[in-house]
Amino acid sequence: MLSAYKQTFTSGLQRAGVRCIGSILPDLSLNDFGVKNEPVLEYLKGSKEQKELYAALAETAAATEDVPIVIGDKEIRTKDVRYQVMPHDHKKKIAKFYYADTNTVKQAIDTATKAQKDWDRVPISERLRIWEKAASLMAGKYRAKLNASTMLGQSKTIIQAEIDSAAELIDFFRFNAYFLKEATKYQPISENPKITKNSMRYRGIDGFIAAVSPFNFTAIGGNLSYTPALIGNSVLWKPSDTALLSNWTIFQICREAGVPPGVVNFVPADGPVFGNAITASPDLAGINFTGSVPTFATLWRQVGQNINIYRNFPRLIGECGGKNYHFVHPSADVTSVVNGTIRSAFEFCGQKCSACSRMYAPESLWPKPLLSIKKAFDRIKGYIDHARSSSNLEIVGGGKCDESVGYFIEPTIVQSKDPRDKIMTEEIFGPVLSVYVYPDGKLEETLDLVGTTTPFALTGAIFGQDEAWLRSAAETLKMTAGNFYVNDKSTGSVVGQQPFGGSRMSGTNDKAGGPIYVLRWGNPQAIKETFVPLTEIEYPYMKQ
Repeated sequence: MLSAYKQTFTSGLQRAGVRCIGSILPDLSLNDFGVKNEPVLEYLKGSKEQKELYAALAETAAATEDVPIVIGDKEIRTKDVRYQVMPHDHKKKIAKFYYADTNTVKQAIDTATKAQKDWDRVPISERLRIWEKAASLMAGKYRAKLNASTMLGQSKTIIQAEIDSAAELIDFFRFNAYFLKEATKYQPISENPKITKNSMRYRGIDGFIAAVSPFNFTAIGGNLSYTPALIGNSVLWKPSDTALLSNWTIFQICREAGVPPGVVNFVPADGPVFGNAITASPDLAGINFTGSVPTFATLWRQVGQNINIYRNFPRLIGECGGKNYHFVHPSADVTSVVNGTIRSAFEFCGQKCSACSRMYAPESLWPKPLLSIKKAFDRIKGYIDHARSSSNLEIVGGGKCDESVGYFIEPTIVQSKDPRDKIMTEEIFGPVLSVYVYPDGKLEETLDLVGTTTPFALTGAIFGQDEAWLRSAAETLKMTAGNFYVNDKSTGSVVGQQPFGGSRMSGTNDKAGGPIYVLRWGNPQAIKETFVPLTEIEYPYMKQ
């Protein structure tokens, strides 16, 4: 039935003029997920959602919210005080928070480890009910507050915040709950249930999970910390300093929804202090991480060095960014290339894990396309300064930087004569697009550069109207991206539609937003129940 459906579907697309790449379009699934993606509101002038958001923006901007460390049911405020500022107006503080020291992190570890035992006994059906309540609160009562704290704290536009801290965050809670519910429907084969019954149950892992989340997506913070908790784990959540307020809002919502104290503990801390404390604990059950390759490598190394002290082999899941590409074939539709690349490279200032950072454009088309915070500002500016000083590089658009009021970097396009220059191979994580213009006659040679000049393999896109080339390129570039796009930009993955993750140095490719992600944090147990007693030790052949 599936193959017949695929043939009908494919022929229908072809009649409509839509190309289907065989190596990209596997057998289609008829699964009805039973859940739908949260609608992205438009915030048109005079709309209810616009009025609510403007009110939330005014309220959030007018205050500096005091955000404590929360361990179990205790609020803790240390002497190490920090502030979250608006990146676009760095004189304005929106949150006051506190760093946990080593002893405080150890206290959180003890609390989480004890809480895990009780939380794991809570029926999955009850956890699913809590997750649905949290998603409903995010979709309604707290939607404007989530978006406002994201817009002011992480400098997102209305639509970028709505996509992230509303729609994607809600989707993570609802889809992961659905995926777990569906997973529990699987039971092993029982050939004769009157004699033997086989079953499977899903547990958390005894100990604690450490969740280390980034600044750029509010939804990632919620996913990293609460998805392991859904399946029965307890969590120490280290939020990013520069997403502190939006992440605190998630934490408060989940407490209101019914997540018990100690299941998720809110622990802002200096990175090395947190990392050293968690990797030194025998109770470490896993690390759920999004951030830089060096930081993830350090944590992985520390776990390896301490492997003999742990009660479990810690689960390590990481997403570490990329050097995402758009590869343009001479047959590509120029309008689609230009619009897709501009959106991918410059939406949210290029501060998306999947943002297009390098483009390979043929000489025959090139003239047509031509027609976060202080540390990040200095780092990105360094690449622009490098472009100005190098004879192999030319700034063809943008290039200005200004930190007088906020940390502003103009969308910048740099053309490189050298496809191996660091601006073409290193992650920048800012609004800088590097372009290598290749001779049309060296198409295949240039295609080979995509996977050999950088260690990353997160997202990539190819553009062209030549179907034979699309098929060939999709196979050639198979290992260069965890998420692959044909005639579409490299950003914009949606929970349940394009599960997200990359391999090589981009991460462990566990596909957040897909059905396996929640199960990666599970500790399944196979159970065999026998109803007929065993009355002898001999096998039949032994009696002959």
